[in-house]
Amino acid sequence: MSKSIGILLANTGTPDAPTPKAVRRFLAQFLADLRVIEMPRWKWLPILHGIILNTRPRRSAKLYQEVWDERGSPLLYHTQDLAKNLEAELRARSPEKQINVAIGMGYGNPSIKKALDELREKGATHFIILPLFPQYSSTTSGAIIESLFNEIKKWRWIPSVQIISDYHDHPAYISAMAKSVRAFWANSPKPEKLMLSFHGIPKKYVEKGDPYEKQCLRTAELLVEELALDEDEWLATFQSRFGRDEWLQPYTKEILENLGAENLASLDVLSPGFAVDCLETIGEISDEGQASYQNAGGGAYNYIPALNATRAHIEALSEIILDASDSHL
Repeated sequence: MSKSIGILLANTGTPDAPTPKAVRRFLAQFLADLRVIEMPRWKWLPILHGIILNTRPRRSAKLYQEVWDERGSPLLYHTQDLAKNLEAELRARSPEKQINVAIGMGYGNPSIKKALDELREKGATHFIILPLFPQYSSTTSGAIIESLFNEIKKWRWIPSVQIISDYHDHPAYISAMAKSVRAFWANSPKPEKLMLSFHGIPKKYVEKGDPYEKQCLRTAELLVEELALDEDEWLATFQSRFGRDEWLQPYTKEILENLGAENLASLDVLSPGFAVDCLETIGEISDEGQASYQNAGGGAYNYIPALNATRAHIEALSEIILDASDSHL
């Protein structure tokens, strides 16, 4: 009897629509997670429900409207495309196995529960969980893994579960990003500098033991080594700061303004922590980032897209899954 493998690709999630109501519903779930906001509930929930959810949804909805297109939310449809193509690739590589891939979001739809139920209904007896975050953080992969086990612990028959908690230094991931950058530069002049912008987290999370910063910097080192860049040709920064706490530095926005003020002639930006494009890459880095840099006096600016459902990404994730699960695939 062939083994039936269920692979769950997990991502943070997205509102169901670019409207204040849908964004409010999404943020209420996302920002209530203890792994995302590590603050006593008695202190945080009044702020969340009394201030943030009454002000932020309208502003955020406008930002989502700018990145929403005819297919809907980029994060959702890029993840769907990735899952479809990854399933076909893994089935081709392991034709003797029954392999199904589903997507689940930590917040919003489709949920982790729905994805697990879908895989179980298709007969999966072994589950491989891949959070689409190359670098592990308690706020992302950790939150997804906790949500996963909160669901599975309710099952009568708890299956075999394997988790790929990060792949920040996997050769296939580094190679796929390097190929993407080289392909971009084949059609656009190589810039004076390449900025690698990772999503930020509060500095205190790292001080408590989160490996995220170390893994981000290791990814950056490996990528620039693969690209054979000199020390003065690249830099790593952290974006998407939220709240008043100190986050990982240097801050992307500040560095963009500084480079612009220095009249840097050309800058390309890549966000290696994002498997697929979303609000934080399209809106914050591609659009707002360009404005911050060029309004300060900078020259040419390019955002290099995430790997999305490209062939290089499909092959890289296949290698990552196969390397982590030789006994099953």
